[in-house]
Amino acid sequence: MSDAAAPWYFDDMLTHGAIWRRLGAWCIDALLIGLLVLGLWLVLLLLGLLTLGLGFPLMGALPFVPFCYHLLSLLGSASATPGQQMFDLAVRRNDDLGPPGPLQAVVFTIGFYLTLMTSGLLLLVALFTTRHRTLHDLVSGLVVVRVRAMDALTAPPGSWNMAGGQWHP
Repeated sequence: MSDAAAPWYFDDMLTHGAIWRRLGAWCIDALLIGLLVLGLWLVLLLLGLLTLGLGFPLMGALPFVPFCYHLLSLLGSASATPGQQMFDLAVRRNDDLGPPGPLQAVVFTIGFYLTLMTSGLLLLVALFTTRHRTLHDLVSGLVVVRVRAMDALTAPPGSWNMAGGQWHP
């Protein structure tokens, strides 16, 4: 389904409440990343102590944990971080709602962290764009949609949609 061919009500179904869901998902993901970094830091600290300091340079990998968390989550089967999954969101290509490709996921993730580095105010662009897309969504060609709405719109005719609990004639 291309963006130009999709009626406005499809956009509204796909992204209804997505901004607030994205905010909640970001809070969950920040907590999970913090726990992951803390656990990894403790393991690397123990490794550094056990190797009499030789393992301490491995702590240089800790800043890459959030980037890998987001990138690997987008490239996973759900195309969403665990926080996004909890809030029924998925990251999809804007033109056909397929899962993102590797290059799109890298651009999306880098753009997200660049946006956060600039105080995060650029995220307010989502209030004024079609499908409530942020700058990193626009640059990467991706959109964050509600999974149940996407399943309902893309279900083949004559099928039962388990996620939405409805019949598609």
